[in-house]
Amino acid sequence: MFSVVRDPRMSILGLKKKQPKTFKVKVITMDAEVEFSCEVKWKGKDLFDLVCRTIGLRETWFFGLRYTVKDTYAWLKMEKRVLDQEVPKEFPITFHFLAKFFPEKVEEELVQEITQHLFFLQVKKQILDEEIFCSPEAAVLLASYAIQAKYGDYDPNFHKPGFLAQDELMPKRVLMQYQMTPDMWEEKITAWYAEHRGIARDEAEMDYLKIAQDLDMYGVSYFSITQNKRDTELLLGVDAQGLHIYNPNNKLNPNKSFPWSGIRNISYSEKEFTIKPLDKKKEVFKFYSSQLRVNKLILQLCIGNHDLFMRRRKVDSIEVQQMKAQAKEEKARKKMERQILSREKQMREEAERAKEDMERRLFQLQDEARLANEALLRSEETADLLAEKAQIAEEEAKLLAHKAAEAEQERQRLEVTALKTKEEKRLIEQKMREAEQLTVKLVEQSERRLKEADHLKQDLNEAKDAERRAKQKLLEITKTTYPIMAAYSSPPLTLEGGGDLNLDAGPCRTDFKDSDMKRLSMEIERERLEYMEKSKNLQEQLKELKSEIESLKLEEQQQSSLFAPRNDPRLYFEPPYVPHSNVSIPV
Repeated sequence: MFSVVRDPRMSILGLKKKQPKTFKVKVITMDAEVEFSCEVKWKGKDLFDLVCRTIGLRETWFFGLRYTVKDTYAWLKMEKRVLDQEVPKEFPITFHFLAKFFPEKVEEELVQEITQHLFFLQVKKQILDEEIFCSPEAAVLLASYAIQAKYGDYDPNFHKPGFLAQDELMPKRVLMQYQMTPDMWEEKITAWYAEHRGIARDEAEMDYLKIAQDLDMYGVSYFSITQNKRDTELLLGVDAQGLHIYNPNNKLNPNKSFPWSGIRNISYSEKEFTIKPLDKKKEVFKFYSSQLRVNKLILQLCIGNHDLFMRRRKVDSIEVQQMKAQAKEEKARKKMERQILSREKQMREEAERAKEDMERRLFQLQDEARLANEALLRSEETADLLAEKAQIAEEEAKLLAHKAAEAEQERQRLEVTALKTKEEKRLIEQKMREAEQLTVKLVEQSERRLKEADHLKQDLNEAKDAERRAKQKLLEITKTTYPIMAAYSSPPLTLEGGGDLNLDAGPCRTDFKDSDMKRLSMEIERERLEYMEKSKNLQEQLKELKSEIESLKLEEQQQSSLFAPRNDPRLYFEPPYVPHSNVSIPV
């Protein structure tokens, strides 16, 4: 245990002024504002006890009334009158009811639910205001517990996207560190929030504090100091564990620490503080603070934190034991109530689901009944329509039977006609074959006659050529030999009557006479005329035969369409091919 040495020169005497009997005070807690009318003679403890009684707080040793004075803050002293301290002179006087000292282990030391709630609100505000450094991952987890404490269990039907838009959940530093939209942050927080189902409000707040107490800046009060005469700027940190020395730009990792268990004495004189370790071999640490008011504040925090440090290592007082027993009973009772409430809620949800199922089933049955009635009406209408159609079908069946009988008679008549037609067709086909054979013979004969005519024409041309050459030759011979033949009194040469012309001096000979040529030409012309007459008669016969075939085909198609099936092949007679040509035999 260490002792605190006070400099008698530090006592300050306030000027006594005439004051009224009462004055107004406004106390701001983390979740409310309360105004009191205080007596002039009240000390700080009187006002503090009144506030604690009003809010129902019994763990008073963690809290205090803080007020602002000039550029810093101070805590209301319990043993001095309120108006004798450096409180603001404006009425009502404003105080903030805040945690002055922090527990080492929140789960073991915070007994009352109101104490947990006030710590939760204050630590949450310090994290959001960045007075306590928090990593992004821890910030998201802490935000999920804060949402669980505020809204209860997550319900996707009630907690629609955007329900966290009005809540401040993350430090601005974390929001600016990542390029994420508010919807993306809400999605991450909601994912953790959904896993906290079944956690009550006080449990969620305690889980929040258990995570926050592991943060480096949790419960630490920082003050600017200088070391020795070199004016080296440092930071002094006071918390439940002891005193810590930091660099100004690093509040997370202290350069040097002095745990309460290792400090023998702390003293200060004006601006100089001296920390004497319990181990006398260690060096005494001295530092300086420029403001007297800040020195007093540091001294208060050191005394209070050291007292709580020693208190935690002793047996709890009867009051604390009673509070813990009552808190335990209260937690057990609340747990039982939550279980009962949970069962009732589950039963109500099951009843609501059963009701919804029954209503859905009722609606389904009503729809089925409506559909069945509609189907019944349609069936009745269909039955009437089918009965009417059956009557019409019966009448049509009778009519069709009568038509079938008529069709059968017509079919029989057509069969008889078809038999006759087949016989006529056979005779026609036979005539066609005969005509075809005759045509082939005529064509062959025509071709043969054409060939003979060509030969005869060729022979005639050769004969004419031979006659012409013979006459030419005879004229030549006559011109050269006529004088000699006249001398010998030979008979004159005549060519009119025809005859044989024998010339020993030349190779030419003619065997044709004009009468023979005329006779041959007449015979050829006569045969040509006879052939043309026969060909004309044959063409007329073929035309008559073709017209008869066409008429028979037309009659057969008309008859077959009455009794032949739709897909049966119909008889079709192709007229025979009769080759013909206009033969002309040149003379």
